[in-house]
Amino acid sequence: MFIDSHCHINFPDLVAREAEVMANMRANQVTHALCVSVELDRYPEVLAMAERHANVFASVGVHPDYENLIEPDVAQLVSLAAHPRVIAIGETGLDYFRLTGDLEWQRERFRTHIRAAKLAKKPLIIHTRSAAEDTLRIMQEEGAAEIGGVMHCFTESLAVAEAAMAMNFYISFSGIVTFKNAVDLKAVAQAVPLDRMLIETDSPYLAPIPYRGKTNEPAWVKHVAEHIAQLRGVSVETIGLATTANFFNLFSSATPA
Repeated sequence: MFIDSHCHINFPDLVAREAEVMANMRANQVTHALCVSVELDRYPEVLAMAERHANVFASVGVHPDYENLIEPDVAQLVSLAAHPRVIAIGETGLDYFRLTGDLEWQRERFRTHIRAAKLAKKPLIIHTRSAAEDTLRIMQEEGAAEIGGVMHCFTESLAVAEAAMAMNFYISFSGIVTFKNAVDLKAVAQAVPLDRMLIETDSPYLAPIPYRGKTNEPAWVKHVAEHIAQLRGVSVETIGLATTANFFNLFSSATPA
């Protein structure tokens, strides 16, 4: 019924419990998960996870927070994205919260990922934090609407969501939407059209209530769905079915296990 559209289950604190994590997914009706790449050195771990489990997919990309790496180029990303278990490019984007100074390298890396996604014909996974204006501008300049994608772990305004949706992007909500102080984000979750919504954990981070502060895992995406259902006054089945359909509509190269 539920799909975790963004997680990092190759990270040490989850891969050490791999069998348990997968069993917990099944027990909580989480049918699939997308394991997202954050650096190319660890991309083989992401791909291996997807190869071990028919219901886990992979992405390829380099997170905007990671400095002092060999920069991926378009050809490299396109080549890696050709693997049949890879269904997306990213995560990519801009983050002005953690890093300061001259961040032109970050913007150029973002452009590289958008260009690769268009050539690979696989959607983008975009991270943006304290950088919405530049993120949307670069998406527009690089023609990201041609391939679309998802604004992952969304925490911006409804206006930003609407601008992204106008460029063929989905809006993904994480456990943050369950936090009591996330009042503005709850309003966005109520307003985003159901056919443009995804849910995620971003595990091992951002565990939803009632697990806030603990190591997150894909099974707990159910709580994100339950909270959004409550906000919108619909059944959790409605959220689960819609976000599952949206996942396979967006990530069209993904084949249900």
